[in-house]
Amino acid sequence: MLHAVSEVAPSGAASAVEAGPAPSLTASTERLIGLDLARGLAVLGMFAAHVGPDPSVGGPLGWVMEVARGRSSALFALLAGFTLVLLTGRPQPRTGRAGRQAMGRVLIRSAVLVPLGYALTCLDTSVDVILAAYGMVFLLALPLYRLRADTLAVIAAATVLVLPQVLYLLRAAVEGGSWADAVIAHDPLARITDSDGIVELFITGAYPVLTWLPFVIAGMAVGRLDLARPGIRAMVALLGSGLALLGYGGSWLALNLVPGAQAAVSATTDSGSAASAWWSDAVGDPTTSTPDWLLVAAPHSQTAWSILGNTGVGLVIIAACLFATDRSARLRRLAAPVIAVGSVSLTAYVGHILAIKTLGIDDLPTSAALPALACLAAASMLLAVAWTRAFRRGPLEYMLHAATAPARLIN
Repeated sequence: MLHAVSEVAPSGAASAVEAGPAPSLTASTERLIGLDLARGLAVLGMFAAHVGPDPSVGGPLGWVMEVARGRSSALFALLAGFTLVLLTGRPQPRTGRAGRQAMGRVLIRSAVLVPLGYALTCLDTSVDVILAAYGMVFLLALPLYRLRADTLAVIAAATVLVLPQVLYLLRAAVEGGSWADAVIAHDPLARITDSDGIVELFITGAYPVLTWLPFVIAGMAVGRLDLARPGIRAMVALLGSGLALLGYGGSWLALNLVPGAQAAVSATTDSGSAASAWWSDAVGDPTTSTPDWLLVAAPHSQTAWSILGNTGVGLVIIAACLFATDRSARLRRLAAPVIAVGSVSLTAYVGHILAIKTLGIDDLPTSAALPALACLAAASMLLAVAWTRAFRRGPLEYMLHAATAPARLIN
């Protein structure tokens, strides 16, 4: 969502994708196409979470809607980390003047994404806009761009183990004291945006920076891998499967083995039962009323278990997309509309929020939600295909790219 892969692909690569397989496509270009496919799936998953039927409809449709919730935005964050590596040099990080210019471009992107996120939030839709958090996470992760994949993986693991617990304590402190009010009262960001400013961005918001930073660092670690080497993509898929099993399976075991855990979670949330809290958002919103909340793995729970599980799912999807687009020209043709959405993902994301506001489709009854989702997805794919046949970048991607032009002046 933050940066179309086509921006760093060789010129003409994006149009080649939409036109179908071409002999000139290199393995490197095909791997970039795989990232656009993963990004397109994440965009459509966000559509489903924001417009689609409520998971309570049950059956296969309800399951798909539940899977899209939280895991789509986590996939975005992983891909954002990969994008940060692409922007700063891959396979080797840029150094010297080129490295300073790359850092400048990332800083400018962050400076654009944060206000854009708040502007979309001001539209007052039901969507929890993630762009401001992404912009801040980009900024915090930037100093790590020269690190090796194994070092980044260790840092990502450390943040998963530490930051969710820190967030839980900070949220409890916010609810139990007045210090947050004092911070907000003196926070320029809070005054400008009419929000809780830094406190909301880092602690109390729907996408707190503290627990979304691990996703980006993990994505950076994947970006530093040589995906052309035999077995690397399989290793990523196996690692993702293991993390998903550890995250969701560990939460299931904890909720069922720790005495009174499910009852404590159920009693302090707006849900009747915590039986599905190891994978479903049906348990309700995060709470600091009981430390047993740290045992759940619901996608938006901001716990270590949820980060592990969502990261695992995202890694499996990325590996599958890279493998599929590399091996199958037929799949590239069939997936061209989704790939096109992924290549203009910032435009698609912003566009769907504008559509939700304009059409008033963020709180539809179940009977109308599925048709609305289908129309939104179809329109986005058709427009994306038409645009990418003529242009290398999406409209907002062009604007974002132009905004980074001053970075070329850095010596």
